[in-house]
Amino acid sequence: MDVLLDIGRFFINPVFYIALIAAILLGYFRVKKERKEFRTRIVWGWTELGGLLKEGFLFAVGLSILIAGLGLVVPTEWLIALSIVTLILLISGLYQIGSFIYLSTAAVLLGWLMQKNDWAIDLGFFRFDGYSLSWNWLLPVALITGIVVLIEGWLVRKYGAASSSPRLEKSPRGMMAALYQTKRLWLIPVLFVVPGSLVESYAPYWPQLPIGESSFSFILFPLVFGFQNRARKTLPIYFFPRIGKFIMIAGGAVVLLSLGAFLWKPMALAALIVGTLAHLAITIYFTVKERQGNHAVTPQAVGVMIVDVLPDSPADKMGLIRGEVIRKVNGLTVTNESELYEAIQVNAAHCRLEVLDHNREVRLRQHVIFRHDHHRLGLIVVN
Repeated sequence: MDVLLDIGRFFINPVFYIALIAAILLGYFRVKKERKEFRTRIVWGWTELGGLLKEGFLFAVGLSILIAGLGLVVPTEWLIALSIVTLILLISGLYQIGSFIYLSTAAVLLGWLMQKNDWAIDLGFFRFDGYSLSWNWLLPVALITGIVVLIEGWLVRKYGAASSSPRLEKSPRGMMAALYQTKRLWLIPVLFVVPGSLVESYAPYWPQLPIGESSFSFILFPLVFGFQNRARKTLPIYFFPRIGKFIMIAGGAVVLLSLGAFLWKPMALAALIVGTLAHLAITIYFTVKERQGNHAVTPQAVGVMIVDVLPDSPADKMGLIRGEVIRKVNGLTVTNESELYEAIQVNAAHCRLEVLDHNREVRLRQHVIFRHDHHRLGLIVVN
């Protein structure tokens, strides 16, 4: 019964429900924007909600086992502060600062400021008045934060490009070009070890990093973090995996610095500060770099450039991808969308394409177009 009660706290945490609503709204506004600019949605509107719940599930299991196995005890007050800053993030929608390193460090700072200034938040069912900093609990908090940032980087690397949605804007030459925006949330339900009586009652020899308490319990807590950035100069397939790689490096640095706290305790706080500054530098660097230079997807003189491909469409079945240039259709040279579809009608039942890939090497693609297939191949192009 104690275990069920501790797990049940997950479902009374408002972060869980606000995150669900925020993910639904992300999909809704993305589809609305795509329909406005391209007259069709590109990806199913519930994609963000599905990714929120399932993409980090295996990491949630692994992280929970690691926390429980190593006895990484965190104070309940830090989880309360983390819930507060996460709710602020979700309500504001500023997912550029949605990394877990920001949220974790902000939670530590919030609790310390409230205790130092005698502030309090009283919502009736609980009163939160902050906490004093302790090297003992900062160590497990910093370690867990570094591991979550590693997970965050992997998720950005894996799903950042697939989650990106195209937008149109004018290039410096006055033509319409495309950029790609990714705005995502991930939720990882993690089983935390906190001060309480459950572990002491049933497993008195459970290993732990002590925080001045002798009894421990479990709380299933919804860790939520976000990501937002734009690919303009670089194609998403190359841009977002690179960002994810650097975020993983930052997460690894936080973990290594946190381990240094076994030798010098202030290293735990230093790890959070360094991780925050490193992630901020990564965001600024890639944001500024993408704003310089020409668009990766812009009208071409030698053919028609692909902005995006609708899932399960004939174009998708042919293996066409963003950033490729269709040079010929059924043997006819094409330079705009009208010529593209006029050339398709030359042999409407069997479409043969000559495509320039990202290395500007020619490859041939063909597909038999059936009656139930998308009537326009499923291509979004830029003219």
